[in-house]
Amino acid sequence: MAHIPPPLPSAFRSPLPFALIGDTPYDEGEAAALDAMIGQMNAENLAFVIHVGDITGGQGPCSDAWFEARKRQFERSTHPFVIIPGDNEWVDCHRSGRDPMERLERFRELFEAGDASLGETRIRLERQSEHDAAHFPQYREHLRWIAGGVLFVGLNVQGSNNNLGRTAAMDAEHRARMAAVFAWLQDSLALARARDLAGMLIFVQGDPDFEGKIRRKRDGFAEFRDALRDLALSFGKPVLFVNGDTHLYKLDKPLVDPRTGRPIENFTRVVVFGSPQTRWIRAGIDPSSADLFQVSPMPQSPPGQ
Repeated sequence: MAHIPPPLPSAFRSPLPFALIGDTPYDEGEAAALDAMIGQMNAENLAFVIHVGDITGGQGPCSDAWFEARKRQFERSTHPFVIIPGDNEWVDCHRSGRDPMERLERFRELFEAGDASLGETRIRLERQSEHDAAHFPQYREHLRWIAGGVLFVGLNVQGSNNNLGRTAAMDAEHRARMAAVFAWLQDSLALARARDLAGMLIFVQGDPDFEGKIRRKRDGFAEFRDALRDLALSFGKPVLFVNGDTHLYKLDKPLVDPRTGRPIENFTRVVVFGSPQTRWIRAGIDPSSADLFQVSPMPQSPPGQ
């Protein structure tokens, strides 16, 4: 069963504040800007920080040295810091001559070890690799926790067409990983229902292309979009979906109910800022609000401030 954290301090109870970030840093300049942003977030009253992945550029670096520097950087967060992998740190590392699967394993070793978040203070996380070790022992990055009456769920769903259509080996990886994704979504939905939770927050790196703007022979997100639609309709309570990948802030309701042709009102998507911007989003959970989730973009903090 999922770990239920101890009661949060009274300052966090209504609304529960937290930060959303992603797609940063891509280079040394952005790493300096991220230091400033971490300092800004450290000065805020936050329950935790969620990073949706992409901690290097599309051409790398994919090196251990870069990853280890980012680990040290994230550990300077005074708030619990939760991260999932992005495509730039594994899927796209073939561009710099690295093996994507080896890079994903290294990411797991550095950022997904143990049952706790990163940061100077930590929260416990439940991982699919422990919850269902018989079927999905490698997927440590599929994680969840409960806070503010909401189930937070992290998934390894990637940009670059979700690692589909490049090689036969990567196509097999895509199929195996998405089987784990769908199982984790279904199990998390069952958990949210069993605990009568007020909502769910699901976060991934890749933009699932809800708008259908990108034409591909093989769509790496089609089944995932369907799964999100079915989950939202079945759950019936507020779902906030968070992704990165496109780097431009967006807040919308991109899923359509096939029965009515109208947007699914209980499903809201937010896209986090990304390179070259280094900005964060203040989010919150307010049980007294019909929308449940609050989202407010914050200004970029210049390096050194």
